[in-house]
Amino acid sequence: MKTKRIVLFASGSGSNVENIVRFFEDSPVVEVAAVLTNKRNAKVLDRCDRLNINALYFNRNSFAESDLVLHILKTLRPDLIVLAGFLWKIPDNIIADFPDKIINIHPALLPKYGGKGMYGDRVHKAVKANNERETGITIHYVNGNYDEGAVIFQAKTPVGADDSPEAIAAKVHDLEYEHFPKVIEKLLAETNG
Repeated sequence: MKTKRIVLFASGSGSNVENIVRFFEDSPVVEVAAVLTNKRNAKVLDRCDRLNINALYFNRNSFAESDLVLHILKTLRPDLIVLAGFLWKIPDNIIADFPDKIINIHPALLPKYGGKGMYGDRVHKAVKANNERETGITIHYVNGNYDEGAVIFQAKTPVGADDSPEAIAAKVHDLEYEHFPKVIEKLLAETNG
């Protein structure tokens, strides 16, 4: 069986990246080819050092104004591109070259609390402020608009009246760690080649 390759994009600490890398580290059929980040000092780079994973920093120009990141991706030949806490909109040239091969995880039940500027603590604070009784995660394909691609998977968790945004975040992280690698594995198993 051909090895399936994934490339991860991250902007922050990389806890989801580490969880995914550890999930697949003993897999004979899935390889994390590289981690790409748009932040020179992102903690995900330290994690990649510890995990022995190739990592690369890029700036906005090489991502959105040129084909440099696209060329890197073509060289890496990923079967799936996974946004794991990545905050920039994916340029149209990359989406066009990797149709239905880019997925994102969002810390809410889309279509609620999605769109530009809705990420991380901002989402959890909005969930709390609106007295939602549940929240969760959405794993979806990436298209040209923030958080509007086809939904692949959702998981829910209750929100208690006394839950702080931090407590809500912890519940959502637990869902991310439990489900994201499994959904990636399932998608890879369904891809041809």
